[in-house]
Amino acid sequence: MTSLSIIVAMAQNRTIGINNTLPWRCPEDLKHFKALTMGHHMIMGRKTFESIGKPLPGRTTVVVSRDRNLKIAGCTVAHSLPEAIASCAGDPQVFVVGGAEIYAQALDLADTLYITEIRQNVIGDAAFPEFDRAKWLEVSRETHRQETPEPLEYHFVTYRRQRVGRDSSRHSSVHE
Repeated sequence: MTSLSIIVAMAQNRTIGINNTLPWRCPEDLKHFKALTMGHHMIMGRKTFESIGKPLPGRTTVVVSRDRNLKIAGCTVAHSLPEAIASCAGDPQVFVVGGAEIYAQALDLADTLYITEIRQNVIGDAAFPEFDRAKWLEVSRETHRQETPEPLEYHFVTYRRQRVGRDSSRHSSVHE
């Protein structure tokens, strides 16, 4: 059984990017991302891949694109999120790493969210989709602060999807 996780760094106003790049510089967040994703499949949209520029070492990169002719050396190309997930069979934890459109498609399928909460509003042109926090249980939070390369307060937060049925008055549930 594969676990689908979303990993994202997001400002308080849900900004995740500007001009196809991160709107902040946070070296510890990049280390956190690498530590979590190392050895696993990462699913991303084509624009996110282009912003990174190359497959990341030690991970399998799956790029989702509508372009049926797209070939990227060192990557798997899929033409839909379900096709991308299917191509990750055998990996116990698959990470969706962006961008906004892929996050929106993956949100209902994910069972874990790894969110770096940037504790300020940031101007950007890409945002993480709205999601119902009542459906998610916060299981860990680490508070961090940096002064360089820019002053920033951020939290590494892990959420797990709440499972319906156990505490509810209904005796059966589709999720059980």
